[in-house]
Amino acid sequence: MLTISKSNTEIKGEITLEGSKSISNRVLIIKALCDNRFEISNLAKAKDTQTLELLLQQPHATYNTGHAGTTYRFLTAFLALKNGEQLLTGSERMKQRPIGALVDALRELGANIDYVDKEGYPPLRIGTPSLQKKKTTLSIPAHVSSQFVSALLLIAPYLPGGIQLRLEGKVVSRPYIEMTLSVMRSFGAQCRWRDNIITIAERPYQAKDFIVEADWSAASYFYEMAALSSNSQLQLNGVFENSIQGDQVIADLMEPFGVLTKYNRTGVLLTKNMRIGNMFEQDFIECPDIAQTMMATCAGTGQFGVFRGLDTLAIKETDRIVAMKTELNKLGVALTQLPASWELIPGQVAYSCKGLAKRGLDTTIFETYKDHRMAMALAPLCLTVGMVKVIHPEVVQKSYPSFWEDLESIGFEVSRA
Repeated sequence: MLTISKSNTEIKGEITLEGSKSISNRVLIIKALCDNRFEISNLAKAKDTQTLELLLQQPHATYNTGHAGTTYRFLTAFLALKNGEQLLTGSERMKQRPIGALVDALRELGANIDYVDKEGYPPLRIGTPSLQKKKTTLSIPAHVSSQFVSALLLIAPYLPGGIQLRLEGKVVSRPYIEMTLSVMRSFGAQCRWRDNIITIAERPYQAKDFIVEADWSAASYFYEMAALSSNSQLQLNGVFENSIQGDQVIADLMEPFGVLTKYNRTGVLLTKNMRIGNMFEQDFIECPDIAQTMMATCAGTGQFGVFRGLDTLAIKETDRIVAMKTELNKLGVALTQLPASWELIPGQVAYSCKGLAKRGLDTTIFETYKDHRMAMALAPLCLTVGMVKVIHPEVVQKSYPSFWEDLESIGFEVSRA
């Protein structure tokens, strides 16, 4: 357990953000498929990325991804191209996360995949494929996970005849699919997306050195800190205006909370203005990973919020909606489901250390549910409630191992119980 506090509510300093986990994982799959070697600079230090890198290099045929969802989905498609028998498994939570839509699509392409236990869920037994089928046109439901789509796209240049992929239904996390295509094009892939059909030509990747840009998802937590602050002069290095990451939208979402973004040579400078607006409303269908950040920001600033497009949050590391509802309720904040959205009501919480101390809430203990984004979204609330304790703080290893050290570098007090 960690105790996080800050003696004042000013946010000042400089942080150099680590490489994007999402981009890193895509480039690692491309590197494994590519005939010639190349160098990757600023590869993410996230546990998910390290896990994928190690599994792609291992000699044996049993692959355990742990909690790493992206790693599991990408490896499902990657291993479907390989000869021999492989076992692909993961944590107990991973075994509860559906994989059926991706397996069905890969089987249509000639993959040899069987479920070890429950139909539609990990673990998987993957054997030598029958690619002589040469099926190049197929459909996949796009409302479950964009990672299914990205997994298919990444291997498409190595399928006989390439692929023409029809996206059925509402497309979730579209920017992540666009990110996949952008990274693929960097390595010479021929890609076209028209209406709901993505076409990829059969053409092996061309090796080239690659620099991974910093992680906008990680940047979102510092935007939250700036929003909860009384004053901000915070430089975030490595994130830029010309980004392929959808979570860059955090810069726009935080403007009504008084956070101003100034792009400069090394990244962005976050400053604080007087907060404007009294209600927050957003559809997160294209940026689900920052929904928790914005829920915590609304809770910490006492702002009413309406959240739509949370379709995929229930099948993440935990059911993120239920988890946030439970934890924010400790601050008197209500998260209520409506027919097409979730409503956040701040309630009568006194948003100051003094006010909360009178209610016996001067120290709030937050659970993390084995979810890295729960820890990082809730920790900045110490600026509002005075002090928080985070159970299982090591979960940040999944995407941002140096998160707690970076908090200390800008004046937060972080101590282990």
